[in-house]
Amino acid sequence: MRVMVLRKQNSIDISPLGMEEWNIPEPNEKELLVKVICCAICRTDLHIIEGELPPKRLPIIPGHQIVGIVEKIGNKCMKFKRGDKVGIAWLRKTCGNCSFCQTGKENLCENSLYTGYHEHGGYAEYTLIDEDYAYALPDNIEEAKIAPLLCAGIIGYRAWKKSEIKKGQILALYGFGASAHIILQIAKAKGAYVFVVSRKENHQKLARELGADWADNDPSKIPELPDASIIFAPNGNLIPPSLQYLKKGGKLVLAGIYMSDTPPLEYEKHLFYEKQIISISANTRNDGQDLFEEIKNIQIHTHIEKTSLENTNQILQRLKKGTLNGSGVVVID
Repeated sequence: MRVMVLRKQNSIDISPLGMEEWNIPEPNEKELLVKVICCAICRTDLHIIEGELPPKRLPIIPGHQIVGIVEKIGNKCMKFKRGDKVGIAWLRKTCGNCSFCQTGKENLCENSLYTGYHEHGGYAEYTLIDEDYAYALPDNIEEAKIAPLLCAGIIGYRAWKKSEIKKGQILALYGFGASAHIILQIAKAKGAYVFVVSRKENHQKLARELGADWADNDPSKIPELPDASIIFAPNGNLIPPSLQYLKKGGKLVLAGIYMSDTPPLEYEKHLFYEKQIISISANTRNDGQDLFEEIKNIQIHTHIEKTSLENTNQILQRLKKGTLNGSGVVVID
């Protein structure tokens, strides 16, 4: 099978992912062998490739927003059969026994493993997944359209839930990539007002097209203080202004797996008046199931740009430069 593999962490600018031929893996008794149809790219892939996240396994095949068809099942698999369409997300495995796993907080499990980080992911023609961590997907979907929901959507949805925004309230989104463009649509469908802060004019334009009530690059120009804000951009310098321009008692949700260091904060200016800061650490399987229930009633238009497996480096370069609108999706020919 063809794979795009990372053997040494390096800048995406030098195209560190290399095309190789590997043997098709064999599933263990609880695993599914999945023939990959497509895999959406994610900023977390960049953090892994460029070394902002420490390596857990090298060489590694990145990619963790995977849609594919079950090709083969382990002899103890009970939930799926050959030919089923499945989704594979970032969360790959948890211990199931710790206090976090036992109380609905499996995303905090000390022994959690992640797709395309600890185990090989979806920039390949085939991949493996424990059947308990695969999502059943309907047949009547465009695979490339649903792939971004498997991380950008799920992580964004967890951040949305933590914001506790209600109908008629204001939500501010900092950074407007794959997650934000999905959450904007959910927030608008539920009757919230949405402000978008993004330094890229093409992202501001897309935000307005999707229904944002305001979009600009300067948070000081925000027309009204939001009830909650979500930072999707991995930039710690956004934390002070997002707290400064937040309503008293408001919530700031940090949705990144990685974020650069936070500059000093002033207590009166940034933290006083019962403002809350909430970080997001991965997701639970329930987050994914809740999101897929939501989209039965809310029509989500994922803006995608497709590319081939051999051009994975190039589309990740565009993600880094901010020239990609919405989500990039690697389609396996």
